[in-house]
Amino acid sequence: MPAYIHQLETLVPEKSYSMAFARDFMQKHVADRDAIKRILHRVYALSGIDKRHSVITEFDSGESGDFFDAETQTFLNPGTGARNDRYTGAAKAMFTALAEKTVDASDFGRADITHVITVSCTGFFAPGPDYYIVRALDLPPTTRRYHIGFMGCYAAFPALKMAETITAENPDAVVLIVCLELCTIHLQPKTDTDSLLSAAVFADGAGAAIVSRREPAPTKPALRMDGLFTALTPQGERDMAWTIGDNGFDMVLSTYIPDIIQANIGDLLLPILGENPDPEQFGYWAVHPGGRAILDKIEHSISLKPEQLAPSRATLRDYGNMSSATILFVLKSLLYDFPAKNKPVISMAFGPGLTVETGLFTPLNQPSQQSPNHSQPEAEIPESSDAAVSPKS
Repeated sequence: MPAYIHQLETLVPEKSYSMAFARDFMQKHVADRDAIKRILHRVYALSGIDKRHSVITEFDSGESGDFFDAETQTFLNPGTGARNDRYTGAAKAMFTALAEKTVDASDFGRADITHVITVSCTGFFAPGPDYYIVRALDLPPTTRRYHIGFMGCYAAFPALKMAETITAENPDAVVLIVCLELCTIHLQPKTDTDSLLSAAVFADGAGAAIVSRREPAPTKPALRMDGLFTALTPQGERDMAWTIGDNGFDMVLSTYIPDIIQANIGDLLLPILGENPDPEQFGYWAVHPGGRAILDKIEHSISLKPEQLAPSRATLRDYGNMSSATILFVLKSLLYDFPAKNKPVISMAFGPGLTVETGLFTPLNQPSQQSPNHSQPEAEIPESSDAAVSPKS
């Protein structure tokens, strides 16, 4: 009996910034010479992103905050403690709001939830988000709960693997997964390449899923989990990393990452595709949109049709890179907005190491056309931020 993803829901902060605003802001407040301004113009123009959401609201509000002094028009660089305080307040509200939204929209009652798994790499607090979800949903104090921290953009896959293992051992288990990342709280006014790239792609958002072995209702869209795999590339350990600094978390984000993925794509997909891959046998590809260049390299390396990456490009365009939460946005978009006629779907995500996670899913009971109720993740959290100045490095 396979495991199924029964429900996928997403949530973003109310505040968003266009890429045009973000570019102009960075050019005005970060670029210290014309060469940096030209780099910023090119990076933002080629990002494939229209807007991003953030819990930082002060960049254009006219009010001062931790990140911007409105009176002096100064881009500030708060310490890690102040940034984590911003994370704690916003994350508690978003974790619990999305958990409630996901369970209430599903065919499961709150009393059905037996396990809670939370995921985040952009902040810390204890008791953790798993605790607050249990309290908010009034789950039994005996509910089993886990937190996956600091793994990066691929971390939703280990959470899905945990849920698969839990439900294999206990077929009656129902696992709630919530991934949340507030990448923009780590934005810094720096001009090194890693910082400029990070600031151009990262954003804030949360995604959630419910996993169980219960067969979905005939009219309920779902994803059957047909296989989950993990791999490490031979090189890349120094090309993507995430560490704690004095002024937020520091990101290493090399421009070589798309090339590393491209060079290893055949071996990475071998467990799913076998020796003689035929991309035509699959429908859409749910690839973590870490950046436009990554999607371009994958599309060209294995001769995908442009439409096969449409859910990934749509997520990148509308939300940017929200680290671990992003792949759940892509899967939700694929399930509700891109009918695949039950064709298998390959999913991929990448993170520090380079770690590459892949999955094989089969969409079930998809709507025949785009569902208006699922085309956008509602922004239910009060205005709290920006994406234009997305993450920091």
